[in-house]
Amino acid sequence: MDGFGERETDRNREQEIHGYGERETDGYGEREIHGDRERETDRSREREIHGDGEREKVFFNVRGTWCAAWHYPGRNGACVIMAGGFAVTKEPGTDLFAKRFWDSGFSVLAFDYRHLGESGGQPRQVVRIREQLADWDAAIGFAARLPEVDAARLAIWAFSASGGYVFPLAARDARLAAAIAQTPNADNLAASRNAARFQKPAAMLRFTARGLLDAAGSLAGRPPRLVPLGGRPGTVAVLTTPDSGDSGAALNPGGRYPDWQQEVAARSALRLGLWRPGRWAARVRRPLQVVVCDEDRSALARPAVRAARRAPGSELIELPGGHYAPFLDEHEEAVAAELAFLRRHLLPASGGRA
Repeated sequence: MDGFGERETDRNREQEIHGYGERETDGYGEREIHGDRERETDRSREREIHGDGEREKVFFNVRGTWCAAWHYPGRNGACVIMAGGFAVTKEPGTDLFAKRFWDSGFSVLAFDYRHLGESGGQPRQVVRIREQLADWDAAIGFAARLPEVDAARLAIWAFSASGGYVFPLAARDARLAAAIAQTPNADNLAASRNAARFQKPAAMLRFTARGLLDAAGSLAGRPPRLVPLGGRPGTVAVLTTPDSGDSGAALNPGGRYPDWQQEVAARSALRLGLWRPGRWAARVRRPLQVVVCDEDRSALARPAVRAARRAPGSELIELPGGHYAPFLDEHEEAVAAELAFLRRHLLPASGGRA
């Protein structure tokens, strides 16, 4: 012991106790306790306990690459698997809704796709549809094995471009008991044509050229040519639609997530622009909720409405506002509708009560 605290060691463990808390390490990880917060890490786990709740960092393997996720252990046996939108990492993309689901008793697994955020994979900032669908497959399997989760009560939640993934996932993954697509991009071709209305021709040409050069460079192993996720008309960016400017207030208020790299490989945007996931809707055979906003200029409400009407027994929620309204003015309405849906289909024995 010294004037600063206590330190205890053996071959595999080291412990320090200070006036402000405790720090403990062993051969596998590190644990820190500071007043009202605990942080624990090992080779595959990091845990944070705050005054208002708990979540732990976990990792799952997808074809030899680790995906990072936040696990919020719930109380009711059901689990919601979540991911952010196009090149949006798990914290800005899911924190707001994940906490509300967790507060209502649901477990949550919110993950980063490979090549993004804290997940592995090279090159960085690359979005590949097939890979991200494989990430979902692995995340669903991982969630089913969480100790507090009933594998028969799994749901998925995603928005924007990731919301489009909900249609094929809900159509073909029998492990799912329910699915929520929030302001989904059900028809990327239609969305791309609409986005062109809010971009200047010269900027569109520069964007296309950068995407083609990026695709060619990838064949030679060159680093990705990155473009911003959003910008003003005339700038080279993925989106310059009127409501794309709301992304900061919706996903990153006050710069809350400084580690979120708001750029993506230019080739990724070109590839996504041809995909039409809403075509899977007619094959969906499990409860599906589709949340749309009537003034959505980024993903477009009409293709999502058509997809919802093709899905047997789906539930359509129509809200006012633009693409990010469920994160902003319509947040309470969106959360209420989504929680009611989850309770009905994941908690039937309780009559839909958490």
